[in-house]
Amino acid sequence: MTAPAGADSGALNSDGPVGRLSGHVLVTGGTGFVGQAVLERLLVSHPETRISLLVRGKTGQSADDRVRKLLSKPVFKAWREAVGRDEAARIFTERVSAIEGSLDAVPALPADLDVVIHSASTVSFDPPIDEAFATNVGGASGIYGALRDSGADPHVVHVSTCYVGGMRKGVLPEASLDHGADWRVESAAAAASRQRVELRSREPGVLRTLLLRARAEHGKEGPRAVAAAAEAARVDWVKKRLVTAGRARAQSLGWTDVYTLTKALAERAAEELWGAEHRLSVVRPSVIESALEHPFPGWIDGFKVADPLIIAFGRGQLPDFPGVPDSVLDIIPVDFVVNAILAAAATPPHPAAPRYLHVASGASNPLPFHEMYRNVHEYFTANPIPDTPGAERVPTWQFPGDRRVERAIRRAETLVGAANTALDRLPSTPRTREWQRTMGRRERDVSSLRQLSDLYRAYVGTELIFDDTVARALNARIAEAWPGEGFDTTRIDWGDYLQRVHVPAITQLMRVFSRGRGGDRTPTGAAPKPLPERTDVVAVFDLEGTVVESNIVQQLLWVRRAQGGEAAAAAEAGSILTRLPSYLAAERRDRGEFLRTFLRRYAGMPAERLEAAVRGGYTDALLAHTSSAALRRVREHRAAGHRTVLVTGSIGVLAEPLAALFDEVVAGTMHEDGGTLTGYLGAPPLVDEARGAWLVQYAERGGYDLAGSYAYGDSVADLPWLSLVGTATAVNPDARLARAALKRRWAIVDWRRGGVSRADLGTA
Repeated sequence: MTAPAGADSGALNSDGPVGRLSGHVLVTGGTGFVGQAVLERLLVSHPETRISLLVRGKTGQSADDRVRKLLSKPVFKAWREAVGRDEAARIFTERVSAIEGSLDAVPALPADLDVVIHSASTVSFDPPIDEAFATNVGGASGIYGALRDSGADPHVVHVSTCYVGGMRKGVLPEASLDHGADWRVESAAAAASRQRVELRSREPGVLRTLLLRARAEHGKEGPRAVAAAAEAARVDWVKKRLVTAGRARAQSLGWTDVYTLTKALAERAAEELWGAEHRLSVVRPSVIESALEHPFPGWIDGFKVADPLIIAFGRGQLPDFPGVPDSVLDIIPVDFVVNAILAAAATPPHPAAPRYLHVASGASNPLPFHEMYRNVHEYFTANPIPDTPGAERVPTWQFPGDRRVERAIRRAETLVGAANTALDRLPSTPRTREWQRTMGRRERDVSSLRQLSDLYRAYVGTELIFDDTVARALNARIAEAWPGEGFDTTRIDWGDYLQRVHVPAITQLMRVFSRGRGGDRTPTGAAPKPLPERTDVVAVFDLEGTVVESNIVQQLLWVRRAQGGEAAAAAEAGSILTRLPSYLAAERRDRGEFLRTFLRRYAGMPAERLEAAVRGGYTDALLAHTSSAALRRVREHRAAGHRTVLVTGSIGVLAEPLAALFDEVVAGTMHEDGGTLTGYLGAPPLVDEARGAWLVQYAERGGYDLAGSYAYGDSVADLPWLSLVGTATAVNPDARLARAALKRRWAIVDWRRGGVSRADLGTA
């Protein structure tokens, strides 16, 4: 399929002076990066316009609400200060309105539209194939179909990208693309792909594999955790295959990725649905980055295309990169793009003669990739990112080529995976947790390198130059009429822009995001914050491994020692060793299964004899292994008015010596027959998800606020209930809980035995 007949890439209705825009302007994508800047420039420089924004409402927020909130954005700061906050609000309300709708559900559009600026699109290079087509191609067909139905005859400015040229070398002209891809056929196929992949993801073989992995990773957390992990893995399986399908289809048709493919097909939809009879300008920016001058140097709204690469470099996460050093990195400041869009809007071409403009720098003022690298290297050498491990050593790239970088990435991925597996098998100590933290950073670094390498190699290795003849002619035409609103890229000093404007702007943005996430700090070992005084919260403490440095095996040995001395304890230990493999296997599979299996060893013991042992030597042993730090924390919670609860999956009599320290002890019971323990629990053990279900019910019945509550546990099996409270603490955690706590930024503390005397039991 080729361009519509009669297309003329440079035809204009008039060569006279260019006046300011007036009349009714519709903008799609108005809440996005470019859309915000277009709206601001319309308000500031084109006072005779009325602006409608096509905006989707969100949960609890109407389209009108979203549009009103735009005025508080930084892009409008200079204008607000210039005219006054109240006057800005009045003008905004008078001139800007919302049309509630979306690209996949375009409502009826006004019949009096004079200009439409269609800038909405997906912001991802590698989305699932169906999502990319729905947003980019479906959005274009939706908006132009609605325009035709409205009866309006506006000049449409369709914002595309230079990279619609795809995988080719040489100069890309400012003209309709020459390709044979049918946007309707490709859209239908993309939409059908999700159903096919979803069906495949539900086949028994796929589900069985995902379930086995989930059970191995989350089995100790309980069956619901396993099911949730398996379903999350299935959803991720579907997404990855749809992303792969998009990349493969794009490359099979000659494009780098599904983003550029769908943007190219959206142009063809615009040509057929609108440009064949009406006025159409297609504006193709290259990589859009922060403003050079307007509304202020460095203005940007979120990280853009090149920014993750720059920040990862500054963090020391990219030891090398598969870029071609002498390729051209074509970037353009956002204010230049906006100026070009509005200049195009004010100079419509003839009907049925679409015009194409490249807003790019590569032809007139090229920035070689090695020059970008040099400037960024110089900036971060002089201005390292503070509090970032690795940032003090800015990488020196050798540009070894794709193959060597790919081999290095695979080797690093293998090493990180092996290291994490080994760490999961080691006891959790402050040293191993520091290793885990280091490996976590390394894992993120390798993941960033993989993602950025896959995503950007086509853009930093391109040999495509974007002709900007038409764009330069338009810029010359508005130079006198619109002083200060041009887009002449030859006046950009790339060293000054990168080191004084852009990199400082995105570095500051990164710091803002880091503060919002709590930064990179993990509160391991930090002193607990003072507890707020409240009576509507609960503090739940696990017993074994948390309050007491012990487990149910040691507890049984203490009981035997209290009953029959060291010989009895030694005999019990020997018996346990003979069954140790089966106990360990049960523990790996399910905490509840292990408890049921091991507690059978109490079968045949008279209940009174157990109680006597607990009152005697067992209590002394338990208190000797009780953490004094845990005792202090319990006292702090009680002093703050919090309800303190000790919970164990074992039987209550074994926790009885500590009962006076807490407001309540929640534990299991063992069935008795004629005063003799049968070894069978009276109810399922209160562990993993069962403890989570209990905690939810406990809070509901007692009127406790879980979001304000606290929990302390030591095992990955505790994750389900630790995750329910607002403040969770991993105490002496096993390796997998330590890793989870590091990811969730929970406090990690080491409460080792400090010893508690019987006298302490009455002073809590």
